[in-house]
Amino acid sequence: MTVTEIHQEIEQTSERRAELWHILSQGHDPAAAAELKSLSERLEHLWDEERTLKAELRFGDRDHIVARARVEERLERAA
Repeated sequence: MTVTEIHQEIEQTSERRAELWHILSQGHDPAAAAELKSLSERLEHLWDEERTLKAELRFGDRDHIVARARVEERLERAA
């Protein structure tokens, strides 16, 4: 998934979540409440995915960064 695709899904999910908040403001609806909870969890996942992707695009693969940091740490201890 690209950053643009993630943003599109975030926008669509946020719009649906706003609709559900409006529905729930008119009275309790268990189905709407359950969908709202699901959408909130999905949004949280999407934002995490976006942050991870942006960091990877900016700094490179996480495993490569960790491996490089471990090598540097070993060199510092050996010095």
